[in-house]
Amino acid sequence: MKQRIMHQMKAKFMYKPITLLLIAVLFSSIAAAAEPGHTPALNLTSHWVGFASILLFFIAYLFVMAEEFIHLRKSKPVMLAAGIIWGLIAWHYHSHGIPHVVEIAIRHNLLEYAELMLFLLVAMTYINAMEERHVFEALRTWLIRQGLSYRALFWVTGALAFVISPIADNLTTALLMGAVVMAVGGNNKQFVLLGCINLVVAANAGGAFSPFGDITTLMVWQKNVVASNGAITFWTFFSLAVPALVNWLVPAAIMHFAVPNEKPKGNSIQLPMKRGASIIVALFLVTIATAVSFHSVLELPPVIGMLTGLSFLQLFSYYLMLAGEQTKFGNQAEDLSNPVPYNIFAKIARAEWDTLFFFYGVIMCVGGLGFIGYLSALSQTIYIGWGATQANIAVGVISSIIDNIPVMFAVLSMMPDMSIGQWMLVTLTAGVGGSLLSIGSAAGVALMGQARSSYTFFGHLKWLPVIALGYAASIAAHLFLNSHLFN
Repeated sequence: MKQRIMHQMKAKFMYKPITLLLIAVLFSSIAAAAEPGHTPALNLTSHWVGFASILLFFIAYLFVMAEEFIHLRKSKPVMLAAGIIWGLIAWHYHSHGIPHVVEIAIRHNLLEYAELMLFLLVAMTYINAMEERHVFEALRTWLIRQGLSYRALFWVTGALAFVISPIADNLTTALLMGAVVMAVGGNNKQFVLLGCINLVVAANAGGAFSPFGDITTLMVWQKNVVASNGAITFWTFFSLAVPALVNWLVPAAIMHFAVPNEKPKGNSIQLPMKRGASIIVALFLVTIATAVSFHSVLELPPVIGMLTGLSFLQLFSYYLMLAGEQTKFGNQAEDLSNPVPYNIFAKIARAEWDTLFFFYGVIMCVGGLGFIGYLSALSQTIYIGWGATQANIAVGVISSIIDNIPVMFAVLSMMPDMSIGQWMLVTLTAGVGGSLLSIGSAAGVALMGQARSSYTFFGHLKWLPVIALGYAASIAAHLFLNSHLFN
């Protein structure tokens, strides 16, 4: 299932043809703006190097969106663009005799990516290990066998998506629960449509209040943001739990009445988990606790805790190998006549490297544009011109069209002077804003591929007012419940 999840994740970008236009308008409106406060040694916002860098990023993103048609992995164009952008910047600075300024800046961006990449690599390895031990398949078949009504399944799958996504990630969770919805829904397109919409909203909402639930929350946590009224810790994110719950419950409560009030037919064979599955799940939880402890108590980067947790899995995999367990690669069935000893490095090899290198390209591209001066100008335009609240709400709406990873990295690169409440607001909106459209999140795009004939863009669009009501309600809940974080 994990291979299928990661394969479907790439489809997210092909549905955003308006991305380039929006970014082009945004950057062109600020190209000549003055650089406030953090001006680099050379201001290139109106120089041909700056314009060329923007054009390169646009072209690279165009290839990303066309990946499904041209079959060029999305990591390749952004990695090339990142190299050329920084090469142009370095050449220009070298011609002025100050090359070390660029070296310091690029090392800073590279360190940020390294921490994110290693963190995600550990998480992906654990997810792969759990998938290979049939943890997710056992849960799916168990749910199918319970004989619940469509309405009960609607709530159970939504609740599980909300609870699992803070740990597993919203994409994995949505596809896991989507398999349940598809298995019990069958030809009942109304239930499948509403069930998938419910899963997208629940998974995105659940991932918004945990550093492990979404890439954007992880980026904010690892950045060690110090707000105007204090530092953001691991536990600060849980202040978003109730607003995130509101974001899911409001549209779910309205959609409930449209779900068929009947029981599905059919049954399924319970698939048991393989040896060591429950221990791997427990080790994953221990790894999360280790990362949090290293960061909160020892003030070390959380990635150190995650890598330490990976050693737990490596030692346990050694035990499984000695116990005679076999493994498999990709989607190949186990060949018991020619067994392959259990090897945790096979799980590491199955990490989605295209996604990891795509993150590298995006972070380095956006970092280059920030070094040129565009992100400070953008911060001046929206966070000072519009105000923090309006700007952060707009970030959520933009993330329903543009991928939230470059959007959030841009915000972190701007580093506007905001309170903890405002930083949590942008974390919330960037996380749940993708639910507004089916193309706004990896979970939505993946489910469109999984339930092609039932869950569609326009089917999701019909329920946009209801989802937008939940989006507004979650923001209102945050502003009310966490008002003390804004002081």
